[in-house]
Formats: sequence, C-alpha cells, structure tokens
Amino acid sequence: MFKVLKRNGNAKRGTFTTPHGTVQTPVFMNVGTLAAIKGAVSSMDLKDIGCQVELSNTYHLHLRPGDKTVYKLGGLHKFMNWDRPILTDSGGFQVFSLASMRKIKEEGVYFNSHIDGRKIFMGPEESMQIQSNLASTIAMAFDECVENPSPRDYVKRSVERTTRWLYRCKDEMARLNSMETTINKKQMLFGINQGGVYDDLRIEHAKEISKLNLDGYAIGGLAVGETHEEMYRIIEAVVPHLPEDKPIYLMGVGTPINILEGVERGVDFFDCVLPARNGRHGHVYTHSGKINLLNAKYELDGSPIEEGCECPTCKNYTKAYIRHLFKAKEMLAMRLCVLHNLYFYNKLMEDIRKALDEDKFSEFKQKTVEQFSENI
Repeated sequence: MFKVLKRNGNAKRGTFTTPHGTVQTPVFMNVGTLAAIKGAVSSMDLKDIGCQVELSNTYHLHLRPGDKTVYKLGGLHKFMNWDRPILTDSGGFQVFSLASMRKIKEEGVYFNSHIDGRKIFMGPEESMQIQSNLASTIAMAFDECVENPSPRDYVKRSVERTTRWLYRCKDEMARLNSMETTINKKQMLFGINQGGVYDDLRIEHAKEISKLNLDGYAIGGLAVGETHEEMYRIIEAVVPHLPEDKPIYLMGVGTPINILEGVERGVDFFDCVLPARNGRHGHVYTHSGKINLLNAKYELDGSPIEEGCECPTCKNYTKAYIRHLFKAKEMLAMRLCVLHNLYFYNKLMEDIRKALDEDKFSEFKQKTVEQFSENI
C-alpha cells in the first residue's frame, strides 16, 4: 500500500494506495472537523486547490449529525460529496482538549458533551464503530493525548493503556470489516505513538505498536505544550523505530517550517487547523512570510495576496478588496483567505514532492525556511 519512490536522507517521496485513490506523499490533509472546511469551502473547492486527503473528527460527528445518521446516508464520502481519501481522527485528542469534561478509565473515556452537557462514553470499540459508520478511508486508533510536560509516571501508565486500547481497536476493526452491513470493508487503521517528551517511552511504544503490522503509524501528543526543538527531537527518536514500509503521520502539526522539518525527519502525512483558522482572521501565507490583511497599509493595495499564485483568490481579487470585506464583516472575506491558505499549503507539499523527485530537498528546505524566517 505504501511505496517509497525516493529518499533524500531521511526524507521520503512516496505513494500510498487506498480504497479511495492513491495519495502522493508527503501530503498535507485539509481539516474539515465536521465534514466541512470552516470558512465556507466546499468539497468541490478542495479539488480546485489540490487537496488529496480530507480529515474529519469522530467525536464531533458522533455528536452531530450522529454517525448513525451518516451511515444511513451512505457514509461520509457520499454525505459530503468527496470521492478522495478521508481520514477520521479517533476522538483521542478530545481526551486532551476536553480535560475538564472527561474521566478516563480502562474501559474508555466518559465525556460530558461540550454542546449540551449530556454524558457520552467512548472506548476503543466505540471509536471503531463510529468510524466504521462514517466509512472513512483511514480510521485512527483510540488513544490518550497528554499535555506536555506531564509527570513521567502518569505518561508511562497512559502509554501502556493506549497500547492495550490499540489491540482492542485492531480486533474491533477486523470484526467490523468482516460484516456484510459495513459500508467500507477495506477501512484502514493507523496506530498512534505516545509518550510525551520522554524519548525512552516513545521508543519503547514505537517498537511495541510496530509489531501489529498496521496500515500506518502516527506520532501523536506533540504541539501540545513542548517547544519546537523538543518536538523535532522526539520525531528523530521515534521514526527509526517505526516500520519503513508504512507511512508516518505527524498529528496536528503545523506551520510551513514545522512541515519542512518533519519531512526532513521522515514524516509523510501532516494536518493542522492553522491555515484555515488564520485565514478566517485575515492572516494569509506567502513565500515571504505571513501577512495580516487587516493592516491599514493594504487599504489601497490593488495587488493579489501573492504575485504569481494560482489560487482562485489571487487570480481574481486584491488585498484591498479582501480587507474591505473583513471590515464590512462579509463572509466572503473568510472564504477567500481560507482558499488561499489551503492552496498555499497544498502547493507547498507539491513543491516538496518535486524537490524530492529532483534530489533537491535540502536546498529547497534551506531556501524556504530562510524566506519565512526573515519575514515572520
């Protein structure tokens, strides 16, 4: 399923074949938590801006419209009119982000809904069942994401429980994929490496989960309190202990520089809410760094966000117009900026793949990081 076409040091250029098409890697997955990109971006738009994989969230879709509703409507692909790969996060990150509203036990996690306060239980089996109902291409294993830094004793116990949960996820996924009523009987499963900022716990866990011969492996629990240097150190420690013939996914990361650093260390999949979130606030990415379109200096600027950019926004609109839309509180402002930012990220990945194909990744990375660092 995963084929490495070329290596530049630890950086990999590959392809990942799925039931919903082949993904060119390294790849950035566009985040549509509730089966939609925030900022009024449609699934048709995603194709126009070069998106290969869309990412949605198990916990949020379980709450609304409900995974059983999505199942009755034919699964997530049909529901949101997207025929390319979809990855669903397991709900494990909500174990971290909803810390004040949950209780963790061996059987799973008890939540209070952030919408109406009702009680919800999610364990490994429930997470797999929800993701099977959604019929995503790739299901993520249910895990606990801990804050960095956290006490070593707690992290060790958490990792051991996450491992036990992973075995349960694999068994339940196999059961579900064998059922006649399952929509996607070839649903893939990615395991998640945890261990906080403790190299030895991370390495031990990577070795353990590698034994399960899953479809792919993720590095979770980063970008949750540690420094960038700590994050890069953990990636360097973990990647050599994960299978070479499976894709590696760095969850929830990150900035363009984070992505370049991740690729250099052997990461194949990325996702992050930053491009869409920043776009909704008028912060847009260019090859010379990030700019804020709300600044007064753009009031009479008749140029696009970035000269030469082929995104739908830059081909048709000016900074002055988009700034006016924000000031007038028009929804179109957010849409145009999110479209640009997601195009920028997808094009960055395309350029990374091209540099890897041409054995020029090191030079490309150095030049791009310097451009960003000078202007951020």
